[in-house]
Amino acid sequence: MRLLIVEDEKRLARSLAAGLTAEGFAVDVVHDGLEGLYRAGEIPYDLVVLDIMLPGMNGYRVCAALRAAGNDVPILMLTAKDGEYDEAEGLDTGADDYLTKPFSYLVLVARIRALIRRRSAGRPSPVLTAGELSIDTATRRVHCGEGEVALTAKEFAVLEQLAVRAGEVVGKPEILEHVWDFAYEGDPNIVEVYVSALRRKLGAGRIETVRGAGYRLVSR
Repeated sequence: MRLLIVEDEKRLARSLAAGLTAEGFAVDVVHDGLEGLYRAGEIPYDLVVLDIMLPGMNGYRVCAALRAAGNDVPILMLTAKDGEYDEAEGLDTGADDYLTKPFSYLVLVARIRALIRRRSAGRPSPVLTAGELSIDTATRRVHCGEGEVALTAKEFAVLEQLAVRAGEVVGKPEILEHVWDFAYEGDPNIVEVYVSALRRKLGAGRIETVRGAGYRLVSR
């Protein structure tokens, strides 16, 4: 799952990004409303955390512009204000939920997961399969045969990207884009490290390397 945080309080934004990354999300952060609107329009995010008081363009206008463009990404609005009028205005512009600062981080995570589950309601089962491998994207649990396999958040995220296209070749750049944020400037070979870890846990033949193209999750 990839999230966008649009928040001009940089310390808060960094704190939220660090926490949500630890939860297994890929998180992008911008500090300006116009940049947030651009990012949300260009990248298929699973959810946007949107502050109201922003430079460039406030959160109400960003939300309204996304909805006017037909973008149905779930939006959780944040504000330091408190009052029914602000909440009504936020929801009227198309926001899905509203959280007033200061807020509990645990509540924020719960709200995010609830919005993502709500969006997935009525869609195909969140359980992906490849042979005897079963990946539950809702509970983030993996079973191989009768046993459960413990994965780290990043290992699960890499496996999920391979599982949604099981049998197809998934390129390293695609995995980087969906599992790491746009600001990642480290070694792209980090993908190989996580693929190797998955092979140790799931079996060496479970993930094939297609030289010069990427990786393929196979059914066996």
